[in-house]
Amino acid sequence: MHCEPPVDCRLVWWSTVEMDSRSNRSSAGQAESAPSVLSDPVLWDLYEKPYSLMRPAVQRAPFVFASPHSGRLYPRAFLAQSRLSGASLRRSEDAFADGLFAGAVRLGAPLIAARFPRAYVDANRAPTELDSSMFNGALSVPVDASSPRVSAGLGVIPRIVRDGAEVYLTRLSPHEAEERLLRLHRPYQDALLQIAEETRAHFGAAVIVDCHSMPSAAAAIDVVLGDRYGTSASHALIRLAEDAFRACGFSVARNVPYAGGYTTHRHGQPHKGMHALQIEINRALYLKEEQIAPNSDFDQVSARLCLALAELMTIDINLLRSQMGSRLAAE
Repeated sequence: MHCEPPVDCRLVWWSTVEMDSRSNRSSAGQAESAPSVLSDPVLWDLYEKPYSLMRPAVQRAPFVFASPHSGRLYPRAFLAQSRLSGASLRRSEDAFADGLFAGAVRLGAPLIAARFPRAYVDANRAPTELDSSMFNGALSVPVDASSPRVSAGLGVIPRIVRDGAEVYLTRLSPHEAEERLLRLHRPYQDALLQIAEETRAHFGAAVIVDCHSMPSAAAAIDVVLGDRYGTSASHALIRLAEDAFRACGFSVARNVPYAGGYTTHRHGQPHKGMHALQIEINRALYLKEEQIAPNSDFDQVSARLCLALAELMTIDINLLRSQMGSRLAAE
């Protein structure tokens, strides 16, 4: 297999920079007292449109791409609640991952991306992964107190950012949790499920590709593929993914240090023809990590990524329609 361009993989992603500038403008209110929700235009914008969805004119492959951590619209109220600067909060983002994977749409697959930031509510966590100690009253939503991610401060409403710094100045009201889950987390996950189900109904199988980036300090590898240790995707799919990325010049690891999160856990059911694969891209390849800005290699890396995805999307649909087909392909 050769990494040759079967399609035009040029990307159009400047709209994400426009969204980023809006979040920077809102951060100017950080030193102010917390505004009411009614006076927070960024929050109302998110409530109206919690995710973006790009669809090809015709879906040509049983793939759905999702970017849960690239959102960068920061509500003024959230910035006022936080003890951290806007730049510190942004370190939790998979910055520009939505733009990096946007070539998937040219290949004939939809791409859904959360517009809200991960530090505000994490779309790749279960809605029950809440830390009750963060709130000044009893929560009226189910809570999974045993979650190791909650214990680490990285639940669906994170207590800390990537560097371990505490996010909030004071405890939050229980209403905060209810609103964020109802208005942001649920619409994103519901939309992803609907698109995946429509894809499976049309093609007989579906693959959700959960798109992420990882800090360069986390691994010396270019790409980490996560299939929850062989449980969320067919063996044929993960093997083809490894071959495709290596053919395009990426070094590849599987499941270490990232095996997959809530999306792969919830949707990955190969025995039902529903597969979920997480892809982590090393940020050093495409990002100025300290400045949180695309570097000079962004277009080149995104084009190589697009070529790897194009190869991945050539998989025989029959290998995805049942777990039995996956096992036969792996033997």
